[in-house]
Amino acid sequence: MKILERYVTGSLLSSVLLAWLVLTFVLAVGLMIRVTGLLIQGLPIHMIGKYLAIGIPETLNLTIPMAILVSTLLVFGRLSADSEIAAMRACGINLWRIMVWPLAVGAAFSLFSFYINNEVTPPNHEARRRLTAAAGFGSALDLLEPGRFVNSFKSVKIRFDSKTGHWLHNVLIYDYSHPKVVREIRAEKARVEFEQDNLQIELYRVRIDPFQPDKPGAAMADRMTHVIPDALKARNYRQRIKDMRFRPLLNHYRSLARDVSPDKTEPQPPSQRGAALFELHKRFVLASAPLCFILIGMPLGVRSHRKESTIGVATALGISFCFYILLIAAESLARKPQFYMHLLIWIPVAVCVALAFVLVRRNQ
Repeated sequence: MKILERYVTGSLLSSVLLAWLVLTFVLAVGLMIRVTGLLIQGLPIHMIGKYLAIGIPETLNLTIPMAILVSTLLVFGRLSADSEIAAMRACGINLWRIMVWPLAVGAAFSLFSFYINNEVTPPNHEARRRLTAAAGFGSALDLLEPGRFVNSFKSVKIRFDSKTGHWLHNVLIYDYSHPKVVREIRAEKARVEFEQDNLQIELYRVRIDPFQPDKPGAAMADRMTHVIPDALKARNYRQRIKDMRFRPLLNHYRSLARDVSPDKTEPQPPSQRGAALFELHKRFVLASAPLCFILIGMPLGVRSHRKESTIGVATALGISFCFYILLIAAESLARKPQFYMHLLIWIPVAVCVALAFVLVRRNQ
């Protein structure tokens, strides 16, 4: 790599890093707002940490292409405004030569994005749903927060004023297990134990109303055991197409293409095949975004002849909005194979490439 290539590539990489940090911070603010809501709901700190660890890698799908587009527009716009591009042309340097190493950078980021889209993001989708299930069923005593009703258990609502270890004080339980009556159970204190998936509550100085579902009237007791079966049993989720890594997704599509389900028991509708095929193409399109954005950003930056960052940012927002809005529109029709959405989803890529070649020829 010669001095000129090092200069352009170094400027681009430093700008990409700065833009990525800024965009990550902006998205992290939105993520922290969601985390605040989870804190208010009483989700334990360790689960919130897992939620952040799952959510942050997914932001790379958006922050990396946006950072590359903004940086490319700003760097090449500055080179053009400072007449450095004109000086390179005067020395007989072709614009394509200037673009070679930035394109290599874009290709490297596209490979990284392909890895993120196919190996990191898909399992995170399933992990988030399982984390939600754990928040609702498997976090044991951390779920039981004083001063509010806990609605995480089937057919039962629990509220208490304070908690000391396994002991709950001033307990109120609404039991919805009987279809025709709601039982109200009050106790001065209760001890909570977990037996496998069951929640066992030992109640002391208890009042139950009604004591029998078919007989109205309250009853008193010094001690009573109330068991909530399967309270902590984790939900079993069926893996979705978005949850599959690249190789399992490809095998899944091949099995659907043979018109049988993975267990080879029944025919599969075309909508499922179309959705799987669309998901495969979508991941390639998303992975190509860094390369497309750097390809179109360079001639647009040269053509703008401006130093103002606001122009570059506005242009980047417009390009990225058109790119991703077309992807969203195509995804809404993914289960309709008659529209060939797996092919139409490549329109943003084709437009970026065609527009880039036209602009480069005009800037020669």
